[in-house]
Amino acid sequence: MQWHHLLSYFFGGLFLMNAVPHLVSGVMGRPFQTPFATPRGEGLSSSTVNVLWGFANLVIAYLLVCEVGDFSLNDASDILSLGLGALLIALFGARHFGRFHGGNDPERS
Repeated sequence: MQWHHLLSYFFGGLFLMNAVPHLVSGVMGRPFQTPFATPRGEGLSSSTVNVLWGFANLVIAYLLVCEVGDFSLNDASDILSLGLGALLIALFGARHFGRFHGGNDPERS
């Protein structure tokens, strides 16, 4: 196992998890923050933009996980690397987007 494979799986997990809120919001027809909104990452983008951005994240995740090295669900280091990337972006999203949707202060909403 080469270290750059694990790095690729880490970023693959990051992009895979990042696809989730964008695809879910887009498919539900709801606007959500994207890098293309104004202000960047804080303003809302249309549901169509979110579907496209979420799908792009899925494609990038596929390329990073399935086309680099020999990713195996039976290899703990592969899974830990992917899982760590997914966990870190999920925690970042919870904190960042929680500012806009009441998730950081549930009693406020």
